[in-house]
Amino acid sequence: MGNLAVSYAGAGKVELIDTPYPEFELKDGPGVHPANIGRKVHHGVILKTIATNICGSDQHMVRGRTTAPEGLVLGHEITGEVVEVGRDVEFLKVGDVVSVPFNISCGRCRNCKTGQTGICLNVNPDRPGSAYGYVDMGGWVGGQAEYVLVPYADWNALKFPDRDQALEKILDLTMLSDIFPTGYHGAIGAGVTVGSTVYVAGAGPVGLAAATSAQLLGAATVIVGDLNADRLAQARSFGCETVDVSKGDPAEQIEQILGVPEVDCGIDAVGFEARGHGHDAGKEQPATVLNSLMEITRAGGSLGIPGLYVTGDPGASDEAAKVGSLSMRFGLGFAKSHTFVTGQCPVMKYHRGLMQAILSDKVSIAKNVNATAISLKDAPQGYAAFDEGAAQKFVLDPHGLIGA
Repeated sequence: MGNLAVSYAGAGKVELIDTPYPEFELKDGPGVHPANIGRKVHHGVILKTIATNICGSDQHMVRGRTTAPEGLVLGHEITGEVVEVGRDVEFLKVGDVVSVPFNISCGRCRNCKTGQTGICLNVNPDRPGSAYGYVDMGGWVGGQAEYVLVPYADWNALKFPDRDQALEKILDLTMLSDIFPTGYHGAIGAGVTVGSTVYVAGAGPVGLAAATSAQLLGAATVIVGDLNADRLAQARSFGCETVDVSKGDPAEQIEQILGVPEVDCGIDAVGFEARGHGHDAGKEQPATVLNSLMEITRAGGSLGIPGLYVTGDPGASDEAAKVGSLSMRFGLGFAKSHTFVTGQCPVMKYHRGLMQAILSDKVSIAKNVNATAISLKDAPQGYAAFDEGAAQKFVLDPHGLIGA
């Protein structure tokens, strides 16, 4: 049996390729760590992919802004149906529909046992933390494919309680693999609570998910800043205030909304490809968002930073940024006693509760991020539209199950 998949084909390009059907063993391939080759995965399941999403983190690789090798199968946002179970799987069964956290974790190491599943110590020989279809993350094959292997499946997979209900709400539930928990993690890290004023930098899908999460947590006012008019309109569609940072730093516009030029909570949903504000709006300035958030977040406040920062960026604007060194005003953050919460979201900390919120109709995450289902074969067009700033979250539908 074959397995059609989306792969990175060099800077600015993705292509569809035929790949082998998954087995319960890691094989050699683009990006696979040599120490992982031959690793047995009897604790895994093979999923028939129902939905797998294009993510801004994928775009960083596709733009050539990482050291990702050509041929890497992409995709870390995975929802699927179990079609095979490994020898050591106890609790999942063929036919179960599950959400898969983008971070792969073993459930056995020191970090996993304390809920820090984003920095599992056992799944990536290079460093703590792993993910499907991602550069330097151990080489686990991505899920933008017809079928995908999920290791440590009893631990990693979140089973939906009812198959029919799951398929009915699949455009919402597919967001549980990454962007909804990631946005929620940003809001939690920023200290959002009832009555908070919140500024979210970035109106891409993660920013919109963070804004949705802030509303879910009881924020009084959620303000979203971006350069993209369509994405700002999408934020306003579900009750957010907005700031157009092409008109200058956000403080003055925030003051017009709140009466003061600061917020209780700041969230960075942009990351290392940040651009300047005002006259510098077209220039890449990777520390812009972090510095801006320190200026506009009140003394004693917190910054949630789910936006991606990397240790290797060959396309960076200066030599320091190529290794993740940014011109950040850390002294300002120190002076204001800010708390910084960074790193991969530990999806498992949040995904069950967010699933319940979706199934109980407490939140409409698919509507808020403008989820748009397309076929697997249309993935290249989806990547191109997303790169051009489309105010959509593209959901790939490899088997035509979403429309059905």
